[in-house]
Amino acid sequence: MHHIIDMVFRPALLLLMTAVATSAQNPEQPLTSLPYTPGLDTTFMDRKVEPCVNFYQYSCGNWIRNNPIPPDQASWDVYSKLTNENQRLLWGVLQQAGDSSHTRTPNEQKIGDFFQACMDEAGIEKLGLDPLRPALDAIGALQSKREIAALLAREHLQQSSNALFNFGSNQDFANAQQIIAFALAGGLGLPDRDYYTKTDAKSQQNREKYLEHVARMFTLIGEDAAIARKDADVVMSIETALAKVSLTRVEKREPHNLFHKIKAAELRALTPGFDWDAYFTAIQLAPPAVVNVTEPEFFREVERLLKARDLAEWKTYLRWHLVRGNARYLSSPFVQENFNFYSKHLRGIEQLPPRWKQCVRLVDRNLGEALGQVYVQKVFTPEAKKQTLEMTLQIEKEMGNEIRQLPWMSPQTKQQALEKLHGVVNKIGYPDKWRDYTSLSIQSGGSEFLGDVQRASGFEGRRQLNKIGKPVDRTEWTMTAPTVNAYYDPQMNDINFPAGVLQPPLFDLKIDAAPNYGDTGGTIGHELTHGFDDEGRQFDARGNLRDWWSKTDAAEFEKRANCVRDQYAQYTVVDDIKINSKLTAGEDIADLGGELLAWLAWKTATKTQRLEPREGLTPEQRFFIGFAQWVCGAERPETLRMHAITDPHSPYEYRVNGVVANMPEFQQAFSCKVGQPMVRPNACKVW
Repeated sequence: MHHIIDMVFRPALLLLMTAVATSAQNPEQPLTSLPYTPGLDTTFMDRKVEPCVNFYQYSCGNWIRNNPIPPDQASWDVYSKLTNENQRLLWGVLQQAGDSSHTRTPNEQKIGDFFQACMDEAGIEKLGLDPLRPALDAIGALQSKREIAALLAREHLQQSSNALFNFGSNQDFANAQQIIAFALAGGLGLPDRDYYTKTDAKSQQNREKYLEHVARMFTLIGEDAAIARKDADVVMSIETALAKVSLTRVEKREPHNLFHKIKAAELRALTPGFDWDAYFTAIQLAPPAVVNVTEPEFFREVERLLKARDLAEWKTYLRWHLVRGNARYLSSPFVQENFNFYSKHLRGIEQLPPRWKQCVRLVDRNLGEALGQVYVQKVFTPEAKKQTLEMTLQIEKEMGNEIRQLPWMSPQTKQQALEKLHGVVNKIGYPDKWRDYTSLSIQSGGSEFLGDVQRASGFEGRRQLNKIGKPVDRTEWTMTAPTVNAYYDPQMNDINFPAGVLQPPLFDLKIDAAPNYGDTGGTIGHELTHGFDDEGRQFDARGNLRDWWSKTDAAEFEKRANCVRDQYAQYTVVDDIKINSKLTAGEDIADLGGELLAWLAWKTATKTQRLEPREGLTPEQRFFIGFAQWVCGAERPETLRMHAITDPHSPYEYRVNGVVANMPEFQQAFSCKVGQPMVRPNACKVW
């Protein structure tokens, strides 16, 4: 889900190469160019491991040993490392943009002054809680529960708080050409509703630690310790009631569970205790003709709670969510306490990221397309875009061939599937049209830091609300250009590959095609397959939620999807926790389908070439090692426990071993034998 207010290189000169290599060894220095890492590196491999026993360890064992998780990271992998290098490059860009002694473009002024305001720790420290006092005073001044609506509206718009629910815009599930209003469940301080409902010892410990954290935050805003603990109990009580009626993450994978379109009058009737007219007035939005209420039962509980809880309890709840939402932007006691619970306790991260990294991330989040323009100019070549597009078109062609040959799908459904495939839009590198930040005011200095965050968040919130009732803009991206990631959007029916994910070692123009197809080709195939996974398959070529499958074909798909679910349900995440394969099914199906498509595309693209072994590996072996090395890495046990509840992706090892164990092409490449772990006797194949 997106569009919601809430808150998913080549140096040319030897001299420059030397400078980059030196700064690359010092992680506390900005970069002027990205250091080069080849797309396949045999030194990452652990050849003592038998590839047919554990292919992931064979491909990545030495990388994992030689790249321990840094103290400011929850996990560390090839993607994280490239992300960190991108951030160091952007650090240098932002330092230069922050220098007001030279003439700056309007975008340079905004990204530079935002960064400088964030970096002014001394100025921020002097202010303490002062930047948040006006908002806290506004909560204290509430005279009735009816007044909550207007206050919440302002906080939601600025993303200062996710109290009670979230409100924004998205494409209509029934008409993807149109943007409508969305009201969504929210209001929780823990990462997921399951943290409130699970009864195991670890979950109970997390809740107790959360209570202690909330109480400490209340003391930081001036409450007596005894009162703070009572207030924490109030917060937990309200949030637990909301959690119990929130859908699970598995339930949210079924789009029909999230589609309940009603008129504004019906919204008022659903929650008569909440003043929607005041809410809309406060965000300067005419009452929308229709609103998609994703979870009606959640909003019925909001109504019950509004009646049952007194104003003092609501003030306590609102104070908590305001402080929680803004703690990162305040003085160090708030930053540290927020880190201690959410990062250290829940994810196992040992120390705060350096300040420069926190600030780079915030600029990317709040002014990402202004920053992305500079990034693209520095690192993304026309040749990289050209080759990525060629690879994408080849993979899409192979998927078309696979659909036509499917023995289990009827001709009528195949026709619809091909229509959807041919309707996919490929977005590579960066948007064709950059966002215009002209109307956004950004000021320098620590005294302006929280204001800059709120103005930037308000700018984005207003931009999203202004879409309501208008046609969708299909040129828009929901990731910034420096992001090391990719995505498929089922309602836009597009696949998106930011420039950040198209850098070595993930995509390397200097090496042979095999690892590139295994790595980036697999990613392209993965995102394409999302259009046909258990969730994406329910949207048609135009992005509408519509059942275009015959019952027989849908049953045949589910049978094959269940093969994948059953396979991954056997894998252990950490301790005695198994993968929730109903949650990860979409990603697991996409991993498997994507790599098969990449293999077919690579074979077609190189069929007239004579491919030679390199570095003691056959071309086929290099394809699969390239695939495995995209995700070399490790996660902290605490993070694994969190991801077992919240993350639709399987752990790194199974994203590799789970795939190759289903591929006869892999088993042939490494001469694997029946009975070895990387050979599944009943291999799964969906697409």
